Amino acid sequence: MFALNNRGIHTAELPAGAGTYRLFHFSELLRRRVCAGKIKDRIGKLTDLVFLLQEPYPKSVGIYIEHGWGKPTEFIPWEKVIRIEDDAIFVEPPGDGAYPPFVDQAGWLLVDQHLMGRTILDLDGRRCEVVNDVLLVDRAGRLFIADVDISFNGFLRRVGLEKLKWTKDRLIPWKYVQPLSVEDVVATDKVSLSITRNQVMELPSEDLADVLEELQGEEQEALFGVLDSEKAAETLAEAEPRAKRQLVEDLSEERAREIFSEMTVPQLADLFAVLPFDDARELLELLEARVAEKVRSILSEREAEADDIMSQDYISVPKEARVAEVLGDIRRTGREPRTISYVYVVNGDGRTLVGVVDLRELVLSPDETALGDIMISPVVAAEKDANREDLVEMFAKYHYRMLPVVDGEDHILGVIDYNDVMKGIVLRAKL
Repeated sequence: MFALNNRGIHTAELPAGAGTYRLFHFSELLRRRVCAGKIKDRIGKLTDLVFLLQEPYPKSVGIYIEHGWGKPTEFIPWEKVIRIEDDAIFVEPPGDGAYPPFVDQAGWLLVDQHLMGRTILDLDGRRCEVVNDVLLVDRAGRLFIADVDISFNGFLRRVGLEKLKWTKDRLIPWKYVQPLSVEDVVATDKVSLSITRNQVMELPSEDLADVLEELQGEEQEALFGVLDSEKAAETLAEAEPRAKRQLVEDLSEERAREIFSEMTVPQLADLFAVLPFDDARELLELLEARVAEKVRSILSEREAEADDIMSQDYISVPKEARVAEVLGDIRRTGREPRTISYVYVVNGDGRTLVGVVDLRELVLSPDETALGDIMISPVVAAEKDANREDLVEMFAKYHYRMLPVVDGEDHILGVIDYNDVMKGIVLRAKL
């Protein structure tokens, strides 16, 4: 038992109530005897603690006792717990001689079964750690999960050698280690701990790719599985070849189609280039015919041209459009930031490229300004048959984040992202 100190838990987030806080390590309570009223009335030993997953901290809902030898388990609701002492946990006697058997419920988490000894994602070091103990806060007679301990001290406590304290405890606040979902922990038990879904979605794709490369098997599959198709596509594009192969290996056809639909042609080519020949050929069948043909062209011995790798994800407006109008349209579309580096200005036919406005210039201009008054003209653009070498030279010379692609009549056909060209495209034999 410990006196309360500053361990990252915000006391204002806990329910109000009288009394002081106490801290316990789960390893201290594990196998502690449970007594019905008096010390002589021993029911058994605490096998596990049951918590309800809730925000911001899970709260205790009961004690799980497993007797073995063919005897049924017992579940003691937390409302029946009288007090926790150093030598025993005291509970109210059962009304009919025994507590009911334990029956798992949706949203329940068992500390020993679902947390202890399980893999956790250390985002600072981007590597796998193991939960060796769990720090619990006792507030007005109710326990809350505050932190997990990944230090070797936790392991020593688990095996009864707590006196051999090795180093400082390494605590990670619960808000950073919540289960990926209730179903993951309670039903499938694929991954016990990781960062929350919201935190996963907020991580840069490059960081997520680094994290996934450190995981293996079910943990890797589970983390990748919680990403929406757009985030999964971005992360897959950033991953190293070995991780790309692992992540694609177990995708269902439906999931693969969703992810591939969010990837650019160069990203798809880069992915398929590192896959085994038979896998790449099979996955190509999941693409739209037009996209698949472009990917095949890039993977073949023929040098890819601008219209093979360009994207249709760009913004074009007439030169009479006003700044406020364009900014409003951009906000309503919910586009990804990387797709709106520039706004391309077209003439009355809606196709001929006549100017370009940097997004930063757009934001800083008065609302009533017409784009024709702040656009740059003529526009540096790539011809549709420009090869990769030509594109590299253009990006290196002008330092643009994106280049428009035009035909012989200056009709805008698409755009090419800097990363799609400058990161390089791996070529392989024609599929």
